[in-house]
Amino acid sequence: MKDLKFDEKGLIPAVVQDAVSKEVLTVAYMNEESLNKTLETRETWFYSRSRKQLWHKGETSGNIQIVKEIRYDCDGDALVVLVEPKGPACHKGEYSCFHQELLGKSKNVAHNRFAIMNILEEVIAKREMERPEGSYTTYLFDKGIDKILKKVGEEAAEIIIAAKNENHEELKWEVADFLFHLMVLLREQKLSLDDVLQVLEERHNK
Repeated sequence: MKDLKFDEKGLIPAVVQDAVSKEVLTVAYMNEESLNKTLETRETWFYSRSRKQLWHKGETSGNIQIVKEIRYDCDGDALVVLVEPKGPACHKGEYSCFHQELLGKSKNVAHNRFAIMNILEEVIAKREMERPEGSYTTYLFDKGIDKILKKVGEEAAEIIIAAKNENHEELKWEVADFLFHLMVLLREQKLSLDDVLQVLEERHNK
C-alpha cells in the first residue's frame, strides 16, 4: 500500500480484467478504504465518485468478482485487478462494459496466425457471462460439465476417424470443432490458454 499514489481526491484508477480471457471488464476507482475491503474480502469494492460512497460490485445484482490478483504500475498510480467474474460486469447485462466499438477489430488475422484463438477465448467468456438465447455456447454452459466433456470426447473420436480415412477436409473441420469445445471446457474449468501454453513452454525449456 505504501508504494501506491492516490490522487488529490484520495482515488486510484482500477482496471478490472478477466483473469482467464484477459478481457478488460470495467474501469473504476478505489480509495484506500475500498482497496482494503477488496484485499480483505477478495471481492471487488470501489468508490463511486457520483454517489461519493463505497460500492461492492454485485451487491444487488449478484454479479460479484472474485479477486485473483492485483498489480500496480511502475508509477504506483494505477491498478490492474484480475478477477473471476460471477456474471456480467456491465449494468446493461454485457460481459464487459467495453462492448461498443469506436474502431472495430480487424477481420484480417493473417498477421497473427493464432489471433483467432484469442478472439474465440474472449467470445466464449462473453457467452458464459451473458448467456444469450439461441447460442450453442450458452447451451453447453447451461448443460454443464458432463455435456461439455461428452462433446470433447465425441470430437476427439471424429478426429481419429477422419485421420484414419485420410480425409483432410473432414479432418480440418473436426479439429476445429475439437479446439472450440476444448476452449469451452477450459473456460468452464477457469483455465486460460496461457496456462496451457506455459506448460508447453516449460516442457520445451527442459
